[in-house]
Amino acid sequence: MTRKRRRLYIALAGLLCIASAAALILTAFEDNLVFFYSPSDVQAKGLPEGRTARIGGLVQEGSVEHLDGNRVEFVVTDGTHDLSVTYQGALPDLFREGQGVVAEGQAGEDGVFQAREVLARHDENYMPAEVADALKESGEWRPESGESPAEAKGQ
Repeated sequence: MTRKRRRLYIALAGLLCIASAAALILTAFEDNLVFFYSPSDVQAKGLPEGRTARIGGLVQEGSVEHLDGNRVEFVVTDGTHDLSVTYQGALPDLFREGQGVVAEGQAGEDGVFQAREVLARHDENYMPAEVADALKESGEWRPESGESPAEAKGQ
């Protein structure tokens, strides 16, 4: 065996070890990964059966319906497609119609997303009043970056 051939075998063995390690790591993480889908993604690709997923968008106006017990049905929309969601439990304080929401759960057999957890999020343009005032004083305030809380309240 020539020296060149020996190096080639060593390099191939190293690559095989690295590929095996990567495959083992990816397999171990696969069960713990939770992918995020928009309603348009769900419409185009569907949700994987039996896998936990996160969906996100805005709670459609007029879609929140409180059912028996602590169960709630609502529609998540991204403006293009809608997805019906059911949730059993107490909703977060920031949850309301027209607000951003992320729901984690699984697709039901009836096509309705069965949420196990609902996370409401505030407007991504939100900025604390103190920060907005500081930016205004420094001349760095950019209105396109968001409305200050004082302006939102009409002050």
